[in-house]
Amino acid sequence: MKSHKTVSIAGLGAIGLPLARSLDQGRAPGFQLISVNSRDPAKAHAAVADFAAKPRVCISASDLVDADIIIEAAPAAAFLGIARPAISAGKTFIACSAGALMRNIWLVEEAEREGARIIVPSGALIGLDAVRAAAQGHITSCTIETRKSPSGWLGAPYLAENAITLEGLTEAECIFEGNALDAAAGFPANVNVAAALAMAGIGPLNTKVRLIADPAADRNIHHVVVDSDAARFTMTVEGKPSPENSRTGLLTPLSVIACLRSLHETLRVGS
Repeated sequence: MKSHKTVSIAGLGAIGLPLARSLDQGRAPGFQLISVNSRDPAKAHAAVADFAAKPRVCISASDLVDADIIIEAAPAAAFLGIARPAISAGKTFIACSAGALMRNIWLVEEAEREGARIIVPSGALIGLDAVRAAAQGHITSCTIETRKSPSGWLGAPYLAENAITLEGLTEAECIFEGNALDAAAGFPANVNVAAALAMAGIGPLNTKVRLIADPAADRNIHHVVVDSDAARFTMTVEGKPSPENSRTGLLTPLSVIACLRSLHETLRVGS
């Protein structure tokens, strides 16, 4: 018989709340949501008020570690405060803020010492299985171009630091070109797909990133090109942005549910 697993979620925004609802509706059999955490406890209580099995609303992210699995779906600035207690407790930690994890990659060594496990879901990106497979050989180059509407880039520190304004933009404009590590620092809420790609492949310094603000874009478009000794492949995904937060896509919470279900499934397709 498969063991029953308990789940906690940190963050009840565009990713965390749909994920919490899916768990409450039984879309991941064998997993029970027992606690949540949010910057606004009053809003969190209201958000889960109609749940069939109301989770406990925790004031501190460190109180989430009574669960078997802790899912981080919060702003990147809150990442370490969620990750460290979960890892110190030896839990399975699912990180949606891949960029924050990449910038704190030392957490992997801490997880190994504590017997914890870190999982990064595919999120809005396709083809990470192929990238991981290619990385077992030699990847020559890996490039990702991400195109979003100007509203999908708002609030990024890189824009303020470089006096880039997107207001009134009438045509597509490249707002960043560089490596994945610099992209994650400059756009902490916007480039988790690039960070996941980098960690699956040839690392943050060798993964090239190009970011486009396009007023004509009604979807978040990611185009990836990978060249390796085993294969050359391209991938394009056009994700619908979340109505609550255009910086993220509707596919992301679904990928976390798929990630959870894969931990229990008798048949798992994909590496």
